[in-house]
Amino acid sequence: SPCSHISLALSLTGYIQACRGLMISAVCLGFFGAVFGLVGMKCTKVGGSDQTKAKIACLAGLMFILSGLCSMTSCSLYANRITSEFFDPSFVAQKYELGAALFIGWAGASLCIIGGIIFCFSIAENSNSARRGYAYNGATSVMSSRTKVHNSVPEKTPPKHFDKNAYV
Repeated sequence: SPCSHISLALSLTGYIQACRGLMISAVCLGFFGAVFGLVGMKCTKVGGSDQTKAKIACLAGLMFILSGLCSMTSCSLYANRITSEFFDPSFVAQKYELGAALFIGWAGASLCIIGGIIFCFSIAENSNSARRGYAYNGATSVMSSRTKVHNSVPEKTPPKHFDKNAYV
């Protein structure tokens, strides 16, 4: 029955409930960080001006950092409990070791924190420095602009139009 599952979930020890709550909050923060990150990118049409997008993207970076901290705290709390029970000589119940899930959780939390920091710094870098644009002057012929300046005789012939095979 559904009530037995609820009572089983509530009968868990406090540190497991804390770890579960921290992981759920990490997943929720990561989801909203991804949504805000998509809205805050310059390549999307949603979000308004560049300054507004920069603020939204910075918020996304902060959410990723908080998500990583929640996940790191949860994994570390659980690992602390496992190691303290493992080395306790008076603990007679089944002892556990650190498994692959904890290491994957630590690695994922670290990547989430690093990604959030990079996200925040990339937005700060783009807002402080003006983007440098380069003008496109069009395709030039075989004669360079330097040769045209030094050539004193103006050409009376119309410009030649090359097709795509002339450049091969």
